[in-house]
Amino acid sequence: MSKQDALSHAMAYYDDRDGGYFADLGKLVRVPTESQHAAGLTHLAAYLADPMQPMFEQMGFTCQVFENPFADAGPVLLASRIEDPDRPTLLCYGHGDVVLGMDGQWDNGMDPWALTFEGDRVYGRGTADNKGQHLTQLAALRSVLATRGSLGFNSKFCIEMGEENGSKGFREILAQNRDSFSCDAFFSSDGPRSHVTKPNLTLGNRGGCHFDLVCDLRDGAHHSGNWGGVLANPGLVLAHALATITTPKGQILVDAWRPPLPDWVRDALRDVERGREANAPRIDDDWGEPGLTPAQKICGWNSFEVLAMVTGNPDNPVNAIPPKAVARCQLRFVVGTDPDQILPSLRQHLDHHGFQNIEIVPQTGTNGVKFGASRADPDHPIVKWISQTLNHITDGQCAVMPNSGGSNVTALIGEQLDVPYIWMPLSYTACSQHAPNEHILEPLMREGLALLTQIYWEFGDEQHGFGR
Repeated sequence: MSKQDALSHAMAYYDDRDGGYFADLGKLVRVPTESQHAAGLTHLAAYLADPMQPMFEQMGFTCQVFENPFADAGPVLLASRIEDPDRPTLLCYGHGDVVLGMDGQWDNGMDPWALTFEGDRVYGRGTADNKGQHLTQLAALRSVLATRGSLGFNSKFCIEMGEENGSKGFREILAQNRDSFSCDAFFSSDGPRSHVTKPNLTLGNRGGCHFDLVCDLRDGAHHSGNWGGVLANPGLVLAHALATITTPKGQILVDAWRPPLPDWVRDALRDVERGREANAPRIDDDWGEPGLTPAQKICGWNSFEVLAMVTGNPDNPVNAIPPKAVARCQLRFVVGTDPDQILPSLRQHLDHHGFQNIEIVPQTGTNGVKFGASRADPDHPIVKWISQTLNHITDGQCAVMPNSGGSNVTALIGEQLDVPYIWMPLSYTACSQHAPNEHILEPLMREGLALLTQIYWEFGDEQHGFGR
């Protein structure tokens, strides 16, 4: 049996509409694994019990479910197949939970909990983030097993059921079960490619800090005719405070939020194309940090965003000066930004500009940090082997990104397991994840399965695999 046989097995599974990849994906999408509310908890556990656990057991994996230490958070499944303790172990990861389905908001009345095929798009909640991606990883492993009879390395596969809710409890599960999760490297799929036509690896993620800026000046609203001009308006005060954080073109002005940009990161991103798909928003080339390419801005720099802002009652405004204004804000940050100083440095910045009346309210995690920033060493042997192998398979078309623009569990994995981490994203930037109309591109996922199957085959090859 050869690598080509494994590849043929994978493609036959993908192309079989009746009982193959899309039949299995439909089963995964059908489970409404929303992790942001209590009603979803039973579905989170059910997703692991069936369909995930039977899939792994059929491949000779031993499964263990770790209950979450927090009652309002989902469990974690660890599937392990140890063929030889002397061979390297790869840990794969996926999250089975999804964001809210947003029923009724999808185009043409599409059901978020069922697959809808339209051209080369396959719609459904979780198709891109992340059910379709971890199913593709699983399918690649299964194709190697079905062809060779063994992987040639040890595999562990973790399915978390709370990533979309901040991975609550996952840190504690890893800390208490390090031996169970121990591995030599972390290799998984999540997020979008930088460019739809070219595969890439990413070696980490930006972190995310979420907080509110609140200007609460008094109790109750007051008539704008009788009091306008003598009472400070919290909406205006907050707007001016926000205007000190960036320039009118989005360049960050808080000194501690301006990270170092190492030469190797700048160089790695210099020629990386940022996808400009027809259905994606147009990039504003003059927005953000001057002198950086779009890829450098997204993967090498920090970005500050105002996600929502309210003062008064926008749906029914009255002729009164509102008492309060609130802005929900976010800083996406890269390695080199001290997460413990993000909010203290903002406090100092606002005070310096005279905005002592603006309160900073963290929204999640420690000091507002939901996920930390991460960036693996590109010279680690396993990182180099996977990147060189993928470049060989694709004739040099693979870019290696220092990190992606999004945030997830990567820093937590590195912190708790002390291993290098490599992501191979299988989606694309205009996939509408976290929004209505989430979808994958059928040919893109097919290509991803082909690439993963070849990587796994070569990693465990008896003569030429990693470490042979």
